Amino acid sequence: MKPSPATQALATLFVLSTLTACVSTGSSSISTPTVSATSADSTCAMQYAEGTQPELINTKLAPKTRTLCFSEYAVLHSGVTRTPLWASEHLTYNELLMNIDRKDNFHAEKSLPEDERAELADYVGSGYDRGHLAPAADMPSVEAMSESFSLANMTPQNPSNNRGLWSSIESKTRDLAMQRGELYVVSGAIFAGASLQRINDRVLVPSSYFKAVYDANTGESGAYWVANDATKNYKMLSIAELTKTAGIDPFPSISQFSKNSRMALPQP
Repeated sequence: MKPSPATQALATLFVLSTLTACVSTGSSSISTPTVSATSADSTCAMQYAEGTQPELINTKLAPKTRTLCFSEYAVLHSGVTRTPLWASEHLTYNELLMNIDRKDNFHAEKSLPEDERAELADYVGSGYDRGHLAPAADMPSVEAMSESFSLANMTPQNPSNNRGLWSSIESKTRDLAMQRGELYVVSGAIFAGASLQRINDRVLVPSSYFKAVYDANTGESGAYWVANDATKNYKMLSIAELTKTAGIDPFPSISQFSKNSRMALPQP
C-alpha cells in the first residue's frame, strides 16, 4: 500500500532529523544577503528579544532550515515543510502609526532553492488561505508590506481561522504594542499529530499556531495557541508551556521567571 502524503511527510521529518549534521543551513547557489547561514546578522537581530534568535528545542525540526532576514521581520524557513517555522518582529508605537495600505503581492521566495520553497500554484484550489505569520498590517513601509507577502512567510491556513480568530489575535497584539510602546512578537506554526496533510503533495499544513509576546520594558511574556481549524479553539500559555507544546523557544534569553509567568493578554 502506498503511504499517504501525511505519512510520507512525517517519515521525511524523522529521517532528516538524523541527518542534521549533514545538512547545510546555507547554500552556495544562493547569493543573497537575506539568507543567514548560522546566526542572525544585524538586520535579523533587531527583530529578536535581546538580540537572540528563537531556538528550536525539538531538533527534528532543524534539517533544511534557513534564517531569512527581511527589512521588518525575520523567519526560520523549513525546506521540509516548505513553510516558515516562526517569524519574529519588533513592533514599536511609531512604526505601527504608519498604517500602510495593504497591497497584495503574494510571491514565491526566489532566494530559496526550488525544491524547498512553496510556489503560488501549490495553494491554488487547496481550500486553504495563504496565511501570514508576520502580518501585513504590522508593516511600516511599502517595501516591508511587499516583503510580507513572500510565501516564505506563509502557511496553509484554515480560511475561517485566518480571517477570524487569528486576525483578531493579530489586531489585539498590535493594540497591546501601541499601548506599551513596543513588543517583541514571535508567531509560529506547529506540526503535530498523525493526520498532517500536504497541499499539492508539497506544502505541509500546520496543526496549530502560536503568537508569543515579550515586553522588554516590564519583563512580562505570554503566548496564544490556536488550532488551525474553524473551531475557534485557543488558549493562553506561558512561554515555558509554549516551548514544550511547540518545540520552539521564542525568547531563549529572557529570564526563567518571565517564561514561567504568563502576562495578562487581551482576549481575542
